[in-house]
Amino acid sequence: QVQLVESGGRLVQAGGSLRLSCAASGRTFSSYAMGWFRQAPGKERELVATISWSEISTYYADSVKGRFAISRDNAKNTVYLQMNSLKPEDTAVYYCVADGGGTVVGGWTYWGQGTQVTVSS
Repeated sequence: QVQLVESGGRLVQAGGSLRLSCAASGRTFSSYAMGWFRQAPGKERELVATISWSEISTYYADSVKGRFAISRDNAKNTVYLQMNSLKPEDTAVYYCVADGGGTVVGGWTYWGQGTQVTVSS
């Protein structure tokens, strides 16, 4: 079992930056691919970014390429999402995920409870 706890979400002005963190429990953290989804009000949950267990491979949704960066520290069992040049359309609940792949919700085994990011214009 893996438990994921997100933190770092808050209200920020457009153009600002935030770093989300996701602390994972479990001895096998370093063997899992990790990622971040988000869900805006009235919209479906969408994949934002993923990172492989080895940190070699990353994926970004087109909407965040060049602005967001995913990273992980396997020694700390933590994955990060650095978000720069934030836009109001980035407003959403951000969810950390582990053990999976692909862009669909069902492709990931473990989910955090989510952290709210609100970007004001």
